[in-house]
Amino acid sequence: MIDPQLLRENPDAVRRSQELRGASVALVDDAVAADAERRARIGEFESLRAEQNAFGKTVAAAPKEEKAALVAQAQELAAKVKAAQQAVTDAEDAFSRIVGALGNVPIDGVPAGGEDDWVLVREHGSPASFDFEPRDHAEIGELLDAIDIARGVKVSGSRFYFLKGLGARLELALMNLGLDTALQHGFTPLITPTLVRPEIMSGTGFLGEHADEVYHLDKGDDLYLTGTSEVALAGYHSDEILDLSDGPLRYAGWSTCYRREAGSAGKDNRGILRVHQFNKLEMFSYVGPSDAEAEHERLLSFQEAMLQACGLSYRVIDVAAGDLGSSAARKFDVEAWVPTQGTYRELTSTSNCTTYQARRLDIRYRTESGKTAPVATLNGTLATTRWLVAILETHQQADGSVVVPDALRPYLGGLEVLAR
Repeated sequence: MIDPQLLRENPDAVRRSQELRGASVALVDDAVAADAERRARIGEFESLRAEQNAFGKTVAAAPKEEKAALVAQAQELAAKVKAAQQAVTDAEDAFSRIVGALGNVPIDGVPAGGEDDWVLVREHGSPASFDFEPRDHAEIGELLDAIDIARGVKVSGSRFYFLKGLGARLELALMNLGLDTALQHGFTPLITPTLVRPEIMSGTGFLGEHADEVYHLDKGDDLYLTGTSEVALAGYHSDEILDLSDGPLRYAGWSTCYRREAGSAGKDNRGILRVHQFNKLEMFSYVGPSDAEAEHERLLSFQEAMLQACGLSYRVIDVAAGDLGSSAARKFDVEAWVPTQGTYRELTSTSNCTTYQARRLDIRYRTESGKTAPVATLNGTLATTRWLVAILETHQQADGSVVVPDALRPYLGGLEVLAR
């Protein structure tokens, strides 16, 4: 949720935010009106409540013969207070619903526009070239008996797969390299729940425009399967006051993730680039708002170090406002070169959500004044199944074998080449 004070004092900033995102500007006017209504109802309730308290003292001090009539008036006043309290509840619910539909305000410098309006930040490395016809990752996986898509489809349907033998070992090696990287930088590892309550899923901003991507268990459970451990990690400290006196709280969540991939029919059907189930190691930071942008750069540097360790060529892009998702105020995507597609494809991203998620989940810290204020939350992926696509294709050899990047070899018992 955006800062209600910003909405009240500078609604034009929120209007500009909506314009950058290509979202409804009229919603800002609705939110301003809802805020005014909420505050008016609170004022009426507090006035009636004060009148009720004062009248209670009058009743208590009144002579016995007058009390019966006064008690009847007190009951009438109590009914008015109860109705006013319900009006406050209704107004606050309406305000939360309307303001909750506003996206986070993008940080200055975020490009305007949609999916294709990103801005290049930098490139690293040169795209792989071969003196033979390169195979795609699905063919390599089949040759190595490392990826079994046919049996994944047989067991679970389209966009499912088995990682087998060298494929399973390679993913575990990648995830463990990511985990060691996280540990080196002070992250606490967590293996997170993959089913969460609606208020946690909503609090992180995943039940808005992309709700159709989420699996929902509604047969008496009312739980959601998470598409990233970011959700559980954000909920981990919900309704808490955090101690940030020693610096940010950093977690690395390892989990299986689930996405419906709604609306992606016909896209990336081959292989494991776009699937319903995958594993992921996610960084998550709770920081003071003034430190959020510096922390964002740190998370990005950790991601780049991982891609470099895997010997991948990549580019970093500054994602346009209309493609941020509701929670992020800025997002960097890191896209690796996929040789057989002749283009860069997103392997990882990192988002600065400022105080948006913390306001929805009531996560605060104590300022120097002793008062509490919302923290900032940030997230970024250190490793995921999708990385195997770029690793297998980039390091392939003419005979179908794959050279193992040096950084991954210790996690594969020293294995230098994947070969059947």
